[in-house]
Amino acid sequence: MLTHAEFTSRESFSQPELLAFGYGRLISDPPEGFRARLPVPPMLMVDRIEHISGEKSRGTISASRDVRLDDWFFHCHFLGDPVQPGCLGLDGVWQLLGFYCNWRGGVGAGRALGCGEVEFFGQIRPHDSVMRYEVQIKRYTELKNAGASMVIGDAQVLIDDQEIYTVKGARVGLFRGIDYPDYPFESENARGGRMER
Repeated sequence: MLTHAEFTSRESFSQPELLAFGYGRLISDPPEGFRARLPVPPMLMVDRIEHISGEKSRGTISASRDVRLDDWFFHCHFLGDPVQPGCLGLDGVWQLLGFYCNWRGGVGAGRALGCGEVEFFGQIRPHDSVMRYEVQIKRYTELKNAGASMVIGDAQVLIDDQEIYTVKGARVGLFRGIDYPDYPFESENARGGRMER
């Protein structure tokens, strides 16, 4: 486990640390309202964060994921033509942006807010090796009065060092009071729908 101060000063994170973050067990003294999580496998699309940095409203993230011959999506997308869904690469970018908000000190539960543009010009197949993310943080903002934070970034997704996707204007926010820790029981946040702005 890491203290929150150690977490926000780290420049890299291993696979066990990212898994611990997903399960809410990485930080021993989380600040009040710290509710964000990474997805856990099989939805976790990142194995390692090799480098994360930030200064003022900008920053960078370099991260990677090992392609596995038995990844769940190769079994169904598509029969006789296995290819990783492009939306999962985009989700990996959103996962990293949400993690960045927490790493910068934001609290609340994370939600993808959209992206400006995505272009696919390659694919990931079962016998590829390493998927890499290069993310440029264009703006990080904490909205203290609203109890929220937001990040906007651009990214390149590479497979075995060949660029195959570009993402522009991806947005993620952290918000207080929207998490649903008592799942599957019905409670205040048990239903979705449009969120208040």
